[in-house]
Order: sequence, then C-alpha cells, then structure tokens
Amino acid sequence: MSHRILLVDDEVDILEFLSYNLQRAGYEVHTAQNGVEGLEVARRVRPHLILLDRMMPVMDGVETCRRIREDEALKHTHIVFLSALGGEDDQLSGFDAGADDYLAKPLPVKLLVSRVQAILKRIGSSKQEAEAEAVTIDAARHTVLCRGEELQLPRKEFALLELLYSRAGQLITREEIYSRIWGQEVIVGDRTIDVHIRKLRQKIGEGHIQTVKGVGYMFEK
Repeated sequence: MSHRILLVDDEVDILEFLSYNLQRAGYEVHTAQNGVEGLEVARRVRPHLILLDRMMPVMDGVETCRRIREDEALKHTHIVFLSALGGEDDQLSGFDAGADDYLAKPLPVKLLVSRVQAILKRIGSSKQEAEAEAVTIDAARHTVLCRGEELQLPRKEFALLELLYSRAGQLITREEIYSRIWGQEVIVGDRTIDVHIRKLRQKIGEGHIQTVKGVGYMFEK
C-alpha cells in the first residue's frame, strides 16, 4: 500500500500541481483548503505525512498543527510546513507547534518530491525499528517474543511483565504489584520488585518499563 499524503493549502493551483506530481511518484494524495477541513480529512484518512501551509483562512497552519498534535489518533503523523514564511522566527514557531520539518516556498517540485521520499523512507525505517523492538506476550504458552527471539521467563518475572503489559501506559503502584504478584501474606524485601524489573530490562530492553520514582512502574509498548 502506498503512503498517504495530505496537502493543506488555500491555493487550489498549488494543491493541483503538488497532487499531480506526488501521485505520479506513487503516493495516495488527499487535499484540504483550510485548517479545519485539513483536520477533518486527517482524522478520516490517517495520513503518514501532512504538508501544511501556514497562511490559510478559517484556521491557520500553526493552530492546525497544534490541533493535530493533540489528537491521539494522529500522534504518529509526520507534519511538514510548506510555507512562503521561511524566516527563522517563522520556522521556530512552526517547530514549537509540533512540526517535524519546515520547507520554504518556492521549492522546485523535483526537490520537494525527493524530500518527501526521504521523509517517508525515514518514517518507514523508524517503524521497522520500533516493530523489531516490540514485545508481545503469549500467556497460554507462557512465553515472551522480543526482537524476534522467544524468551522463557521465570514465573515471577513473567507474572510481573504480564501485569505491566496488560495495562500498558498506566502507572501501577509498587503496593499493587506486591499484592498481585507476591500476595499479601508473603513478606518480601523492599528491593524485590527492583531486582525483578532490572532482570526484565536486561532481557527485553531498557525502554519498555518506565520507573515513576517512589510510586511504581509503567509499561510502554
């Protein structure tokens, strides 16, 4: 499936010209003529890349960028400003709004297509790297798959990882972990959880289990 690109610009001739050239390059292209329409289209088609003008009616590009960044469903969308406002302050305000890159008009179409290809290639590489680092749990077989390798974990380590994984993105307190994994009738040392967390990080990587100091832990997929 080709990458989806959303063009947001109030100048119809620019939309038509860029759409034609990006479609020739093999991309699925969608368009919008202002920020409000752009946000609606983005939510509907979930583009991989948005090329966004700054000076538009109804809602300008900077505010549109902010709104996109606030939408959880669009958090992985790459946003690039394509604007005649190319000054340093303009670019800084664009990056402050959440843009990933900033291109100044006018830009030769061949160069623009080349930049788009490079950006989407980089997005693809980042996705592959993230997938390679992903952790999945097979509760029935009591196994963990990480970096293409099947791991057999000791019972307590597996139970701890399964608990954190089942509530990914949520903070789980140390007290709840003790209760759920070791039981209220079992007396364990204060560092028991820390030791198990350290062993899990050694096996699945450092980035998945986040420590909230003095409170508990959180799993990030």
